[in-house]
Amino acid sequence: MTFRQFVIRNVFRNSRLYAAYFLSSMFTVMVFFTFANFAFHPVFYEEGFNDRALLGMGVAGGLIYVFSFFFVMYSMSAFLQSRKKEFGILMIHGMSTRQIRSMVFLENLLIGVLATVSGIALGLLFSKAVLLIAENVLIVSESLSFYMPWNAIGVTFLSFSALFLCISFFVAFLLRTKKLTELIKSDRTSKGEPKASGLLVFLSLFFLTTGYIIALSAEGTQVISAFIPVAILVMVGTYFLFTQLSVLVIHRLKKERSYYWKKTNMIFLSDLAFRMKDNARTFFIVAIISTVAFSAIGTLFGVQSYLTKGLVQANPYDFTYHPYGEETIEDEKVRLVNRKLEEDGVRYEAQEVAVSDFGGIVEGDEIPILPASLYNSLASLTNLPEVAPAEGEAVVVNSNLPQAEGFNQSRNLGKKEIPLSSGEKVTPEKSVVSNVLPGVVDFYVVNDATHGNLPEPASSDKQYVWQTSGTEEELVGVGRELSDEFQPGSFTAIDFAIYEINRTYGPILFIGLFIGIVFFFSAGSFLYFRLYSDLEEDRKKFSSIRKLGLTDKEMNRIVTKQTGLLFFTPILVAILHGLVALTALANFFDYNLVEESFYVLGGFAAIQIVYFLIARTFYLRQLGKAEASA
Repeated sequence: MTFRQFVIRNVFRNSRLYAAYFLSSMFTVMVFFTFANFAFHPVFYEEGFNDRALLGMGVAGGLIYVFSFFFVMYSMSAFLQSRKKEFGILMIHGMSTRQIRSMVFLENLLIGVLATVSGIALGLLFSKAVLLIAENVLIVSESLSFYMPWNAIGVTFLSFSALFLCISFFVAFLLRTKKLTELIKSDRTSKGEPKASGLLVFLSLFFLTTGYIIALSAEGTQVISAFIPVAILVMVGTYFLFTQLSVLVIHRLKKERSYYWKKTNMIFLSDLAFRMKDNARTFFIVAIISTVAFSAIGTLFGVQSYLTKGLVQANPYDFTYHPYGEETIEDEKVRLVNRKLEEDGVRYEAQEVAVSDFGGIVEGDEIPILPASLYNSLASLTNLPEVAPAEGEAVVVNSNLPQAEGFNQSRNLGKKEIPLSSGEKVTPEKSVVSNVLPGVVDFYVVNDATHGNLPEPASSDKQYVWQTSGTEEELVGVGRELSDEFQPGSFTAIDFAIYEINRTYGPILFIGLFIGIVFFFSAGSFLYFRLYSDLEEDRKKFSSIRKLGLTDKEMNRIVTKQTGLLFFTPILVAILHGLVALTALANFFDYNLVEESFYVLGGFAAIQIVYFLIARTFYLRQLGKAEASA
């Protein structure tokens, strides 16, 4: 048997040992290929998508590739750590250090080629589902149908062939074979009792608290300036949290005799400190990666919500025309809109809105004051309550725009008196929330008789609004045709504007969503790979404890606790980081992101629970098989 035959047979005969590394590598290839398949789809180039979106897809592909390198590198490192005893046995049988390096190099190449081919094949099946999802996320004129992605296949095969070749050289070059006795006894060598440093525990809490305070107290553009220092503080604090604070907490729990001596807690806690110490780097990587995923997707959903919902809140009408510089032809433009709606069979109600601004109420500012008849006419179009101020009374109308609250407080119209021509003054009696007047943050509504008693207005403005009963498709079509007939900024078609935002923003949203999900599932793969690497050690441990009377039910309970901590500890930390990050983003936009944060963080938490249940089931099954074969 030649050396190459020995390497190939070693891989296939020990498939269970190599399975975790192979599957993690195959998953990485599949993810990259699926994204490449999407990025090279002809529809994006035939439809002339935004160049920035295409550039974003290229950058995203590079990020996934770089992350894939470190993920495969980590998997390979953990895989080699679990094979120390095997290397020792091979050295006893005469294998040299050079031959061990050659064996690792060839094994990695073989697994890399198999993982690349399998990942591409599996990715072809997975791509159809992803393209169907993308078709519903993006707004395109033709279907994102499945196609034979030769470009994606070529890029993926060449990229990962180079990746596995580089990793094979790198690992084989850095592979250190320790003394023979250390390799043989690697699974029996005591790790020593993990200890926590009081100073580092303090620094962990100090850095995290400081980072949170800075992030939550920043407003507006301060959020951008605080990003880098907060990121550094939180990352350092998170690392010390897992390496030091977790060990300290476990030691304190072990001193609580009422808890430590209860049922199987002694077995659970005795091994937990070692597991937390060994898995600290894994937890740190998973927490940071998951935080990036939460923040990226939350930001993208938040920006989209800010643009679309903010647009609707600012303008509740289907069409709005403000004749800036078109006063001489405004009647012609209004007839054009009416005629187009009638031609398309869309029923509508139109309203001319003449707004007068009055000075002398707030220094340096002109305040719109509407007669109640005009306000109630607009309120009926938008299904809002009408107001009925008595003569000599006024109502303050506050907009429900996201940015309006602080602005309203600065003007404080509820305490300002309105001077009339007769010399009397009107004090507002109440306030309502309404956005019937597009582009105006807050204003007054008075009785028609009171409005006629106002002095000459400082300025006047006019706009036209239309409210229709048309479908979204009809309104988008009408808006597309009419937008070219008006000068920029004078005409707004809400449905068409949202359509254009989604069309432009759709690829970016999908890219961010895809990368976030990739990072999150990759973080879960880190955890499962780490769990799988401890299988042999857990088998021996539970086999020994069984002789003392440990039942299957108690073993399942211990494994569930350990697996739960492994999966949920870094995710809970990441969710906390994500909440702070999304709160800072809300402060930046001055826009409430509670709903978006709930969907993003809640969705990922649900995915993690499913991931945990699947991993726990498979791990218990593998543990049972390993014990049965022992």
